[in-house]
Amino acid sequence: MSQLPDQDLPPGRHRLLKEHLMTEIRREPTVAPVRRRFLRTALVAGAVAAVTAVVVPLTVPSGDPAPPAASRQAAALLEDIALAAEHADVPSDIRDDQFVYIKSKVAWTTQDGDGPAKLDPVHEREVWLSADGKKEGLLEEPYKGFRNESLEAQTPGIPSNTNYRHLQTLPTDPDKMFEWIKDVSQGGSSKDEANFVLVGDLARESLMPPAQAAALYRAAARISGVFVIDDAVDAAGRHGVAVARIDDGERLELIFDKKTKEFLGEREVAVEDLPWGFKKGDVTARTAVLERTVVDERGERP
Repeated sequence: MSQLPDQDLPPGRHRLLKEHLMTEIRREPTVAPVRRRFLRTALVAGAVAAVTAVVVPLTVPSGDPAPPAASRQAAALLEDIALAAEHADVPSDIRDDQFVYIKSKVAWTTQDGDGPAKLDPVHEREVWLSADGKKEGLLEEPYKGFRNESLEAQTPGIPSNTNYRHLQTLPTDPDKMFEWIKDVSQGGSSKDEANFVLVGDLARESLMPPAQAAALYRAAARISGVFVIDDAVDAAGRHGVAVARIDDGERLELIFDKKTKEFLGEREVAVEDLPWGFKKGDVTARTAVLERTVVDERGERP
């Protein structure tokens, strides 16, 4: 693992990355996140213009075989999830001046200096995301030291924007949605990993219009190496069924309600002993979406 110098994110790259890095990097200079993926694409633009992060090398040995295609069981489950998403209760009259409010519980891995990595306690996170992306959002995550933290408005025209109005313009055809995922996903030790992480990030901290959400999950069935876990637990302790992938010694699980197929949250689990301190079977990250709705004002709670 190596440390990258501070740098501005180039135009057109996932602006989404910045805010999530902001929430994962403590203000103390000795503490940085250990994220085995690519520091997870965040779903809103951040208030910081430069970041320092600990990352794994983004190379894949050329002789490694390609992962198997998504299992039939995973494809069938993702179709059920897509059908449920098509009928999700999303307001049809969302205004440009409104905000998407998402309340969640999260726990990320951090590392203090040269010591072993550890999983943060599960703590609360709230975000307010501008419906059209043109206004500043808001982050409240007191455990990470962020109170009343403004989030940058999104620059119009960037393909990876995730404000609701932009998401409405994305394809509803699964093949075209898969092409969009491939175009905007970045980082990871493989393109399949980057694609799957992006699906999870969109499920966790955005409001997807029903038709595009259905296309997203059908597109996810095209990602190689996806399989089903019959029982997985989110950060709120809720049991669900998960679609999952393994990369770099960790398994990322996207967890859904077994009956309604509504997205619950995520869990990452070490599938082998990891060099930064986790043992096989340890949970290395977890999230749970508790509430997702639309409000009139930044900072307003339902």
